[in-house]
Amino acid sequence: MTPLARALLSPRRIALVGASADPSRLTARVQIHLRRHGFDGEILPINPRAETILGERAYPSLDDAPGPIDHAFILLGAERVEEAVVACARRQVPVAMILSDGFAESGAEGAARQERLLVAARAGGVRLLGPNCIGLINVPARTALSVNAVLAMEPPLPAGRTALISHSGSLIGAILSRGAARGLGYSVLAATGNEADLGAADLLAMLAEDDGTDVIALFLETIRDPGGLRAAAACAFDAGKAVIAYKLGRSASGAAMAVSHTGAVAGADAAVDALLAASGIARLDSFEALIEAAPLFASARPLATPRRAISVVTTTGGAAALVVDRLGLAGIAAAEVRDMTLAGTQPDRIAEALGAALADQRSDAAVAVIGSSAQFRPEDSVAGVLRAASGGAGKPVAAFLAPDAPESARRLAAAGIACFRTPEAAADALRARILWRVPTAAVEVGDVAEAARVLVAADGPVLDEWQARAVFAALGVPDGGAELVSSPDTIDAVAHRLGFPLALKAVSSVLPHKTESGAVALDLEDAEALRTAIRAMRARLSGVPVRGFLLAPMQRGVGEALVGFRRDPQAGAVVVLGAGGVLAELMPPPAIAPAPLSPGQAQTLVEAAPLAHLRGARGRDRGDLAALAETVAAVSRIAALPEVMEAEINPLLVRREGEGVAMLDALVVRRWPAAEETSS
Repeated sequence: MTPLARALLSPRRIALVGASADPSRLTARVQIHLRRHGFDGEILPINPRAETILGERAYPSLDDAPGPIDHAFILLGAERVEEAVVACARRQVPVAMILSDGFAESGAEGAARQERLLVAARAGGVRLLGPNCIGLINVPARTALSVNAVLAMEPPLPAGRTALISHSGSLIGAILSRGAARGLGYSVLAATGNEADLGAADLLAMLAEDDGTDVIALFLETIRDPGGLRAAAACAFDAGKAVIAYKLGRSASGAAMAVSHTGAVAGADAAVDALLAASGIARLDSFEALIEAAPLFASARPLATPRRAISVVTTTGGAAALVVDRLGLAGIAAAEVRDMTLAGTQPDRIAEALGAALADQRSDAAVAVIGSSAQFRPEDSVAGVLRAASGGAGKPVAAFLAPDAPESARRLAAAGIACFRTPEAAADALRARILWRVPTAAVEVGDVAEAARVLVAADGPVLDEWQARAVFAALGVPDGGAELVSSPDTIDAVAHRLGFPLALKAVSSVLPHKTESGAVALDLEDAEALRTAIRAMRARLSGVPVRGFLLAPMQRGVGEALVGFRRDPQAGAVVVLGAGGVLAELMPPPAIAPAPLSPGQAQTLVEAAPLAHLRGARGRDRGDLAALAETVAAVSRIAALPEVMEAEINPLLVRREGEGVAMLDALVVRRWPAAEETSS
């Protein structure tokens, strides 16, 4: 571990700033918890009104405390925290944890207070965890550095090789207590609070180096540092540790505010899904699964070629159906279900059946579903499961206990077998385990200077189509042969050069979606039809600032795609690929991946996208998917332009194999005013 990680997670000399001598007060709890659970380091209570606190010598201030201090837990009210952080800086305390709320979570005034706090900490070289942080627990080190009420439980705390990082401090207690009831233990449990400085990504990077941790579970309310999270998860994977996560926010209404089709079809949670998958983080959809799934991932690697199928051995057909049904909704099939109802208390027969299931090459995992015998005959009901799992088949194995059977659950947990109390949690965890992926490598972007110059020359937050086309062309996207006509005198000459039939579009930054505004005319067969369309369009757009008209040859291809980009507030930069055209928002959900992409990653995205109309379905020509992948990679490079918030080509015309693609419309939305640009 790094010196910072040791100071944060395994301190030996802890200052409790604002410690109380009244054992009934919240600010006395941490000292009580530390000693109750066996902390044998030094505790330095800081309180100017007491000489001793709960049997420990107290000091009036941090300046009066002797010797080096590894970690300060600041228990003061919000208005006094900044002063305490400054004192930590004077004493060269490397890390301070802050209990108090009243900071960014409480509104503008609190956010300003938090910013001042962070400035003071950085000036003094102090790293912060919190504010609004309930604390952390290092079980093997017997460091219960938290005010969480769960620490009133009888020692020793349940030790294990699963770590937890949580945005919610109270849920640390819930997970610890629920895990203990299941026979599950933990290495480190840490709350991150407001993440003014250190956050989930930082703690994940620290725990990636912890020899006492095999699985790292995340309870996330948001993602503040997507790049850091992805890098830390990659470090954990390289260290042989699995990362699993439960992320709040499956429902979101933010897409309604998007300017582009991309923003509407690539909802916030879909972008988070893409980030977690690319980071090698297995996402769980239920809180129960977060608690119970860790043994499925311990010392494990993702499946090389998932078959998306499981084998089931059950002593209760109805309970097995509950699991199989839930897995079916996630696209995981049952390769075989062996009903052993009459053998529920015959370990040899259960072991034989489960051993065969584990050897079945048609499935990715095996699950044992145990009925009432798990409650009343625990020694017999799980013996067969334990025997089969010890055979070393190398395939994931789990158990679902239909009744409330805590003793059976503890026996399975002791053997490292994932045991579930509900069919929903069992199915959720098995789905996540089967679909878990190796992290994809982050990609470096080459030179985007020309695209940046085009952006600088444009004005306003929404570029008009001609400017947007220029940005994409600078990134390497074929432009489709369109020309901008600003003067009526040149229209006939341009039309003659391009050749009929033509497409006509008005060019204006206030018309991001031109079809709905009547700013598009197609299949214009001759000069008279072109002039008539221009007159009608001018009349329809009276009062709209129009830069000119874009003329382009009518083109035909196999089909259309949407290639988009979005800078998501949680997931960061993502690229989106789906069916294109004006009905893009009515098509199946697109494929999404963190941007930028390598050529190989772009090809993988093309393979995952819902583009059956480009794959030669029902006798149609096959589209040029290689050219589409090249375009996806090119569009993804726009991530290197931090002022771009949304961008898309919709539609992108995909021609037959070997004939390439053509950009038919383009949109770029950037942060504005430009003076406020920051890197994301």
